Amino acid sequence: MGVDVAKEGKRRAPLWARLCAIFGCVLMVLSGGALITGQVVMARYAGAVETKNLFGDQAAEKVSDIKGPLNILLAGIDPRTDEQTPLSDSIIVVHIPTSMDQAYLFSVPRDLVVDIPPFAKTGFRGGRSKINAAMGYGSAIGNGKHDPAQGFDLLAKTVQRLTGIAEFDAGAIINFGGFKQIVDAMGGVTLKVDQNVKSEHLQPNGKPRPRYARCADNTCAHPYYGPQAEYKVGTYHLKGWQALDYVRQRYGLPKGDYDRQRHQQQFIKAMAEQALSKDVVTNPVKLDRVLKAAGKALIFDGNGHNVVDWGFALKNIRANSMTSIKLPGKSLFEGGRYVGEGLDPSAADFFSAVSQDRLPAFLLQHPEYINKNS
Repeated sequence: MGVDVAKEGKRRAPLWARLCAIFGCVLMVLSGGALITGQVVMARYAGAVETKNLFGDQAAEKVSDIKGPLNILLAGIDPRTDEQTPLSDSIIVVHIPTSMDQAYLFSVPRDLVVDIPPFAKTGFRGGRSKINAAMGYGSAIGNGKHDPAQGFDLLAKTVQRLTGIAEFDAGAIINFGGFKQIVDAMGGVTLKVDQNVKSEHLQPNGKPRPRYARCADNTCAHPYYGPQAEYKVGTYHLKGWQALDYVRQRYGLPKGDYDRQRHQQQFIKAMAEQALSKDVVTNPVKLDRVLKAAGKALIFDGNGHNVVDWGFALKNIRANSMTSIKLPGKSLFEGGRYVGEGLDPSAADFFSAVSQDRLPAFLLQHPEYINKNS
C-alpha cells in the first residue's frame, strides 16, 4: 500500500478538557496548557458543527446534566445532492452505561430486513424492507428534494422498534466525504488490517475504477474493472482515502457486511486513539484543521446540548474503554433469491440488556458477542 507504520505519542492525563464528537470521526482532547485560546476554539467548534432536529416529535427538552445510561444513534451516508435519496449505509448504536466510563458499539447490518413504521411526513405507510432504506422513506420534503435529517427521524424510529430502546439521547449523521478530510487533517490514522481486502471502487492510486458502459443503470453487481487498491494483513498508517475505502468494502470478504461492520468498529477505536494522541492535541495548527473538518462533516442533535457539552460529559471514555459488539445473523433467501439479513434469536436478549443497562452481565454470559479483533 506504500504506507508506513505510525509511531504513536503518549497522552498526558491532567488538566485536559475533552471534546468528543462521536462516530469515531472525532474524539478530541483540548489542552488548556497547550492552547491558551482553548475555550475560544471549543466555542468556535461548537458553532461550526451543523445542528438539526434529527428526532422529530421525539425531541427531548434539554436537561441540566447529561447522565447515563445513554444511547446514541450514528448514521453514515455518502455525499449526495438534495435530489438523491439518502441511504444509511452505516448504522451504529453507542451505549453508554450509568458509570459513563465505557462505550459499547454495535452495528446494525445495512441489509437487515425489518419492519419500518409509518411516517406521516412523507406519507410512507410502513412496510418490511432493508433497514438502510428507512432514511430514504423518511427523507422526501417535496419538489423532488430530500433531507437526510428528516430521514434520520424515521431511521431512529425503526431502530427503536428493532431494539426496544425507548428513545435516543443524541444522534449524528456523518458525511463520508467529510470523513476523509478529518483523517487527512489528523495526518492519517494507524489501523490494523486483519484480513486481505481488495477495493471494489478505487485503483491503487486512489482514483475511481472505470465502470463498464453496460452498467450505467446500476444493474450490475460489480460494475467496475481495472486494477484494485489492496489492503494486506498488517498495521499501516492510512491516508484519508485509504481508510475510507478500506472500511467501505464488503464484496469478496468471507462474511460480507459483517466483516465490514467489524472493520468500521476497529476504525472508530483507531480514530479515537489517534485523536487523543499528543501528536494532535498539542499541535494547534493540526488541531484547528481537525476541528474545522469535523464541523463540515457532522450533523448533530444532542437533545439541547451541543458537542462540547457532550465532550465534557464523556470525558472518561478512551479508546481502550470501547467494546465492539457483533450481532450474530445470517443471510435470508426466498426461492433461492437473496432478500437481506436476519438476526439470531438471541439478539432479543442482547437488546433487552441494552435497554435495561446490564450489558456487562450479558456479555459475561455471551462472550461470542464481543468482537475480539476490534
